[in-house]
Amino acid sequence: MELERKYCDSPAEITVREGHVIEGYASLFGLCDQSGDVVDAGAYAASLGRMKLREGRVKMLWQHDPTQPIGVWDEVREDGKGLWVKGRILTDIAKGREAAALVAAGAIDGLSIGYRTVKARKDDRGRRHLSELELWEVSLVTFPMLPDARVGGAKGAIPEDDAILREMAALFREASRQLARG
Repeated sequence: MELERKYCDSPAEITVREGHVIEGYASLFGLCDQSGDVVDAGAYAASLGRMKLREGRVKMLWQHDPTQPIGVWDEVREDGKGLWVKGRILTDIAKGREAAALVAAGAIDGLSIGYRTVKARKDDRGRRHLSELELWEVSLVTFPMLPDARVGGAKGAIPEDDAILREMAALFREASRQLARG
């Protein structure tokens, strides 16, 4: 049973708060990714339930590298859209500072899940529907697999929220520039 990965990306703006808190959808239900897989609603429920019972956490990694944890996911939950995550990049470590800077600049905005397939089926189009997954980690990545989700939200968000997020991102970039100037 091999670890699989799914990358997510979206045209939505990045959500970064307090310099290192990030949130967004790591997976969206019902959408076909570039490898022909579709995650079904409820696919993470059993895994998240087992993790909660043992008081475990989904790991936050850099580019799926298990030797490079960069933060902690404080919230990981399914909702009507998909797998939503919220966490903190740990800026006390060098890779965390680097990741936070890259996310804030918009250079990195992809999310990717690392998991093991528990249950899946093929449909008549040859797409694999993933109905149960054992979630291991959610990574910040350069190249996401699913074009419709990333750090900051998901396609189809309320337009007013998109405008607020764009304003916040612009303010954050300007504040970062001002701080860099000294």
